[in-house]
Amino acid sequence: MSGSTPFKMRLVHLDLKGAPPKVSYLSEIFPLFRALGANGLLIEYEDMFPYEGPLRLLRAKYAYSASEIKEILHLAGLNELEVIPLVQTFGHMEFVLKHTAFAHLREVGSFPCTLNPHEAESLALVGAMIDQVLELHPGAQRLHVGCDEVYYLGEGEASRRWLQQEQNSTGKLCLSHMRAVASRVKARRPSVTPLVWDDMLRELPEDQLAASGVPQLVEPVLWDYAADLDVHGKVLLMQKYRRCGFPWLWAASAFKGATGPSQAVPPVEHHLRNHVQWLQVAGSGPTDSLQGIILTGWQRYDHYSVLCELLPAGVPSLAACLQLLLRGMSGLATPNPTGSSQKDPEGRRPSTQCSNHPAGLWWSSQSEDGLTAPAQPPTYPEVHLGWACVQVSRPKPKAGWRVTREAPLRHSDSAEMHAGRRWGAAPPLLHTRPAHLAEQVWGSGARPWKAPHPGPSTHTSRSPEGAAGPMGRGRHRGTPRGRQGAWPEELCVWKLAGHTGN
Repeated sequence: MSGSTPFKMRLVHLDLKGAPPKVSYLSEIFPLFRALGANGLLIEYEDMFPYEGPLRLLRAKYAYSASEIKEILHLAGLNELEVIPLVQTFGHMEFVLKHTAFAHLREVGSFPCTLNPHEAESLALVGAMIDQVLELHPGAQRLHVGCDEVYYLGEGEASRRWLQQEQNSTGKLCLSHMRAVASRVKARRPSVTPLVWDDMLRELPEDQLAASGVPQLVEPVLWDYAADLDVHGKVLLMQKYRRCGFPWLWAASAFKGATGPSQAVPPVEHHLRNHVQWLQVAGSGPTDSLQGIILTGWQRYDHYSVLCELLPAGVPSLAACLQLLLRGMSGLATPNPTGSSQKDPEGRRPSTQCSNHPAGLWWSSQSEDGLTAPAQPPTYPEVHLGWACVQVSRPKPKAGWRVTREAPLRHSDSAEMHAGRRWGAAPPLLHTRPAHLAEQVWGSGARPWKAPHPGPSTHTSRSPEGAAGPMGRGRHRGTPRGRQGAWPEELCVWKLAGHTGN
């Protein structure tokens, strides 16, 4: 399925710290991921993992059970999706350090985001978390240990004393903790390769990075979610990492969750441009140095932030980005001056093209859920992927909703829903179930999974440089707790996943 794509691994990121979906929904969406070109998952559990023993207090109220984790892995296996679990071990530790039992392990007492690397108990804590995650992932070949955006590193009292010693630096401190965590993973399971986000490594001198021992233990994930990322700069960074001794590198793009902390629907053009740039990086960088690409889909900028785009709303963007990675620019629709009827080269479904449409493509027949192609080119945004187009329409403004952090939307009775402000101009909502979307992409009957119930259905269900925040990432900016974000009822996961309760 990979064709001529430079990314042999294409992982979809599941950010479970915000509105984590039910397993029944994952059973429906995994076949679509695979059909669209994904062959792996990066699962960021955070507080949705069923930690046991002294770590049990880390679990959210409606965390997945051990049996549900096994079912998720089984479903991924059925769809030939390699699963890479992600465990934060340095920064973004709010879900751990917010608890009184672990608050003494904060780098700075006032902020629960960063772990104190000087405490032996800190390494024991993340080691215990890693052990439990690996125990429930017996077939894992890789483990992502995070280590991004380690805010306030070096500002704790112990770090200040340590930095007063000659030749000590925050870079050395960061590398020391990364090495300790990666060594713990290797000691627990030698066959597992640790991955790390690369932002804390970018500015380190080559000699320091090469001498740290880290390149022999981990594979860095270069992330950039900008539509105008610096291709030449990324190529130079890849060359630097290779000179330092990293044998393999990864890329990370975004299909949603990278353009605003309260964004409702992904700006598809932004994300497509981001992937176009990454294709250029892959084509210009060191040959065969990239293991693959992770299409990130953040659902919160951090543990305490409001929800941004939910997974159902991001499916069209994900589909477009995956198809772009597989087919290159030839996979995008182009205007046809003749306006004639065309067929997909692979013989799938006919489409009609028009010279005055921005992408020149829309469906020429009615779909099963009642959507029909307009007589004239649509005036509101559509999502274009390869030879398919999924219509998006504006709903009428309605009451919004706010979802509290402590109530992830897995069960209809679990969400603390509060009547919120009304939408001034309601965002566009996708009016297509995942399996319906698959049929629109591939043609009716082209894929083996069971079709959903017939009839209409409505959804109820990071730019690093120059962005705000201590590390300038712009993904997990610390949004003040208590800020409200309005969410239409159609976006609630529990509705999409089959619940009908009020």
